[in-house]
Amino acid sequence: MIDQRLQDDLTVALEEARDIGWGEPADYLRDVQGRDNNALAAAVCTTEGEVVGVGDHDRLLALQSVSKAFTYAVALQECGLDRVLAYIGVEPSGEAFNELSQHADGRPFNPLINAGALMAQALVPGETLEEREALLLERYSALAGGRLEVGEEVLAAEQVRADRNFALAHMLASSGMLTYDPHEVVQGYLRQCSVEVTTTQLAVMGATFARGGRNPVTGERVFDERVVQQTLSVMLTCGMYDASGSWVTQIGIPAKSGVSGAMLGVVPGALGLASWSPRLDTHGNSIRGLDLFRRLSDRWDLHVLRHRDPIGHPAADFDDGSGESVESVTS
Repeated sequence: MIDQRLQDDLTVALEEARDIGWGEPADYLRDVQGRDNNALAAAVCTTEGEVVGVGDHDRLLALQSVSKAFTYAVALQECGLDRVLAYIGVEPSGEAFNELSQHADGRPFNPLINAGALMAQALVPGETLEEREALLLERYSALAGGRLEVGEEVLAAEQVRADRNFALAHMLASSGMLTYDPHEVVQGYLRQCSVEVTTTQLAVMGATFARGGRNPVTGERVFDERVVQQTLSVMLTCGMYDASGSWVTQIGIPAKSGVSGAMLGVVPGALGLASWSPRLDTHGNSIRGLDLFRRLSDRWDLHVLRHRDPIGHPAADFDDGSGESVESVTS
């Protein structure tokens, strides 16, 4: 059965990644009680609704910057592509995720760096912070197939480290892009980053994108397919901060990382893959997560510019260019 293969491959990849012991957790985790910096989890959900998790997959973690992709999708769904593009670009910045940078016209480079995420937060419809948060939580929960909430302890830890985000919000306001109170927008952004999920729920959220916006477990349509296409396009090119180029060449799937150690990958038409390990590299990406994704991309033939049959469904042989037919790498 495919479930057993997924279970076995996830377990092997997880244990191989466990041997990596370097990397430092994000600063905010020092203030959050009971968080294990050596936690490690992985989960996959297929577009057929099969869900498998290994390691600490049922423990709560903060979405952090993974939430940026989901909020961008909500803004696209509610406002339309043209309006969102008028406020947020789609180009990789080539800079750190919290750099004070923007296009000459004032737009942030993309929605997956902090400046762009703040702009996306401001585009979510609602007269008040509470209304905007309610809409986001509704959509996040629909993606996950279960009710999600803001982790108040995580939020408190983030609020004492928000100076850079306030600077970014004031930068956007000074260029005329941000019309809401910058402090209110930052509070909304910090709250979305503090929403907590399990690694298994995160995989289901990814699989909902992989299925074109319909949750494969609940059957609920959350986003239109065009919204998903736009979101995944930006995730592919910009989702791993200033390491996005290396990610595309090595792993090659739309993805988003967060400083909680969460990582989400999406293989359109196939699966959502999630991992969690709080030790980070200098770009803010999970060290063990990168290793796990790299191994599974090879093992399951996931690279979107190469894969013939992701996760190893029976497939016809292919021609490798030598003139002889060879077996699929996933067979």
